[in-house]
Amino acid sequence: MTDPGGPAADAGGLDAAFVETVRRTGASIGALYLLSPDEQVLSLEVLCGAPAELAEPWTRVSMAAPAPVADAVREGRMVWVGSQSEMARSYPRTAMALPYPLALAAAPVTGVRRWGALLLMWPTTRPPYMTGRERENIVSSCRRLARLLEEAVGRGRPRAGTGGPRVLPAGAGRRDAGPAMAAADFVERLPGGSCALDLEGRFTYLSSGACALLGRDAGELLGTLPWQSLRWLDDPTYEDRYRAAVLSRVPVSFTACRPPGQWLEFHLYPDASGISVRIVASGEQAPAVSAPRQVVSGAPARMGQLYQLTHLAAALTEVVGVQDVVDLVADQIMPAFGAQGLVLSTAEAGRLRIIGHRGYTPQTIERLDALPLDTGLTPAGHALDSGIPAFFSDPEEMLRVYPEAPRISGKQAWAFLPLILSGRAVGICVLSYEHPHDFPAAERAVLTSLAGLVAQALDRARLYDTKHDVAHGLQQALLPRTLPSIDGLQVAARYLPATHGMDIGGDFYDLIRLDGTAAAAVIGDVQGHNVAAAALMGQVRIGVHAHTALGTPPDRVLAGVNRLLTDLAPDLFTSCLYARLDLAGRQVSLASAGHPPPLLRLPGHATRPLDVPPGPLLGIDPDADFPVTRIPLVPGLMLAFYTDGLIETPGVDFEDSMNQLAEELDRADDRDLDALVDTLLRTSATAGQRTDDVALLVLRFTGGH
Repeated sequence: MTDPGGPAADAGGLDAAFVETVRRTGASIGALYLLSPDEQVLSLEVLCGAPAELAEPWTRVSMAAPAPVADAVREGRMVWVGSQSEMARSYPRTAMALPYPLALAAAPVTGVRRWGALLLMWPTTRPPYMTGRERENIVSSCRRLARLLEEAVGRGRPRAGTGGPRVLPAGAGRRDAGPAMAAADFVERLPGGSCALDLEGRFTYLSSGACALLGRDAGELLGTLPWQSLRWLDDPTYEDRYRAAVLSRVPVSFTACRPPGQWLEFHLYPDASGISVRIVASGEQAPAVSAPRQVVSGAPARMGQLYQLTHLAAALTEVVGVQDVVDLVADQIMPAFGAQGLVLSTAEAGRLRIIGHRGYTPQTIERLDALPLDTGLTPAGHALDSGIPAFFSDPEEMLRVYPEAPRISGKQAWAFLPLILSGRAVGICVLSYEHPHDFPAAERAVLTSLAGLVAQALDRARLYDTKHDVAHGLQQALLPRTLPSIDGLQVAARYLPATHGMDIGGDFYDLIRLDGTAAAAVIGDVQGHNVAAAALMGQVRIGVHAHTALGTPPDRVLAGVNRLLTDLAPDLFTSCLYARLDLAGRQVSLASAGHPPPLLRLPGHATRPLDVPPGPLLGIDPDADFPVTRIPLVPGLMLAFYTDGLIETPGVDFEDSMNQLAEELDRADDRDLDALVDTLLRTSATAGQRTDDVALLVLRFTGGH
């Protein structure tokens, strides 16, 4: 927690409630995620039942990611995945990085605001369904966690921790066996060998039989990882069996060959406190598998790292813009390889332009930005020009070729990874370390392969950003920059693009001053979310302005625009709602071309949809009629015009959604229209994940004239 004034007891109370939730639900692993201040990222704050290393691919989860915790917070519902096959169907990216039999639930932690999500995982020995009582227990636990967060940060909102998650024990600790000597004697009498690992994978106990079978003394192995202290276990397959035991909490077995030719069977029995291991000789016949290949140069990639790479490869296929690529490399690739610094650059006009960085001071970035490709300060230009990665394990190695580089950055080791796509240089990714770092051959190979994936993602992202800038410029040119100030009328408006797309669409709104005592409000929706939709939207707006004149009634305005679109013969449907506000005559006249009705709010009355009989969509029938509806314009009257993207959700009746929006408008504070509009957007049914554009225009008549 980062509350500047919050005592340690606040975090302690949260941690105790979190661990109690994990224990009471019978989960083997629990995780608490908190939303970042901008509500774009979920960061892992507290972890229980697994080491932090296993959670590295998920320490930061984008709110837009297809992941259970993101869906739970974004949609405000509990996500239940009851089996590995269900995980593969619903969350294939997560299933690739978690290929183990398990079940999980992700639930939003929500109180007065959205705080984050609670993630719980169980072995698949439990039923593949959740009972109503279990669900209610989890929901109530989330409410309790939300209350504790609110109490702990009364002076400000918590931010997710930046120093990694707090890892908590799952229970009160290991039970103390009373007659310890008798237990030790019991273990020593068993055939074969026995040992124990903690959840981090380190030896905590070895019997004499285990030492004899492993060929090492207990003093040499205690506190070490088997795949590091026993070279013949240094293979990703064996580490994967340990990961499977920790994450699935079910017994796991494997066979390994201790050189020169003794085959051993390992049986792992996990629980919340660690893993008990039985080791026995395999017998006379060797299993029908070959011995692990001995690696001469460097250690093979860790199994956890391989799963991370699978996870990262899938994630890189889903990034959209350049900043998404920078964030993914910084949040997931850097931790996967233990790097503390990142510089991501592209080649532009013979210079290295930095597009993203982490772990460097602004002064250092200013010094490194816009260096020529043939610079002698760093190897970046040479690596990009040659296409050959460069690795420097310590400052002395760098000083021999580039004496200025260590002094500029203060780092102690570097990996310069050119981003090459089909023989074309896209950019360069530099990972740096605060301490000397060896780069084994296997790690170099993995980093080089990963650089190719980053190059593809970055190239796509740059193309997307270019299209986005063009589209955004078009959208801004077509929508009104400001709305006119009209005496006696207050107005607020918003346009929001669909969550996925080019931030462009066919929704539009406008407020037109007719004379000193009249104005016109218009809102419309052109089908689609692309440049064609935006272009047609611009033609509709121009048509509305062209047919709007002093005294022109709404039906004639829509009829004129309809004839224009009929002549243009577009392939897209267009709806439109036009209202003429006669401020002097105190009357509003409205006509609709297939558009959702506006909401009417009157002082002392319930907000309701206004009954405006719609005509057909524009551009279909050149002789269509558009009925006119007239209502009195009284002080305090409020009209809310909107497009269907604000209320339309799959599986929900349109009228029910419209009535729900009316209820939200009825409850909203109308003292500030801008705040009211923001409230409607935030509380609408489509606030979490918009599949359509949204335009919203709210008018309030204050009197006058």
